[in-house]
Amino acid sequence: MARTAAFLGRRVKGRKALPALLFFTDPERTPDPEAIARRLPRGAAIVFRAFGAPDATARGARLAAIARQRGLRLLIGADAGLAERLRADGVHLPERLAHRARRLKAAHPGWVVTAAAHSSSAARRALAAGADAVVVSAVFPSRSASAGPPLGAIRLAILVRQAKGAVYALGGIDNKKARLLKDTGLIGLAAVDAFRT
Repeated sequence: MARTAAFLGRRVKGRKALPALLFFTDPERTPDPEAIARRLPRGAAIVFRAFGAPDATARGARLAAIARQRGLRLLIGADAGLAERLRADGVHLPERLAHRARRLKAAHPGWVVTAAAHSSSAARRALAAGADAVVVSAVFPSRSASAGPPLGAIRLAILVRQAKGAVYALGGIDNKKARLLKDTGLIGLAAVDAFRT
């Protein structure tokens, strides 16, 4: 999967430097994100989603230390305050908060700001609101409780063309399925479960 993501990332020119591979943490599905972070290839990003956990700062600090040591980037899910405290590289916004992207980038010009999108119109709105990239899901059937019907590679490729911006794919992606996405125009790949093996 990392090779396919790197292939996708190399094809994009003239945009803010974005990682080609995103690891999304999940308290249920990735109970030990630190172990996964230690195996990620240099240049990948961790998207730490704390979901209000009481140990968010401590766990985030451990991930930030691993990221600095291994040449990774750290984005914090939906919590700009935590991102500031951890000196993270940016934030990942849920679809409902994508409208905050421009304001966050103005306050933190060096940050990478990504946003979730579950439709073509949501992807366009998030990019128009200033997001550096959108993470579209679900592409394939996924174990995520919030995953909707999967798009598949063809509908994803159409969405990427319509979005006119940087798009990552998330949802049910593994090594085999990643190869099906090479010609979709993506900037990179994102996953949760694929990193557990």
